[in-house]
Amino acid sequence: MNIDPQLLSIIVCPACHGALSPATHGGADELVCQGCGNAYPVRDDIPVLLVDEARKPA
Repeated sequence: MNIDPQLLSIIVCPACHGALSPATHGGADELVCQGCGNAYPVRDDIPVLLVDEARKPA
């Protein structure tokens, strides 16, 4: 995952407005919300910040 650090500093979770941090699980690039736990996919180095696309916390 190659996302500009400046972009990471300003984007937030669309569901709860919590901070997002990069995580790699089993080869899938994701941004994980530190508030609600939703994991948003990153496709071709572009974060997909749609609540409907998020993987919900277990």
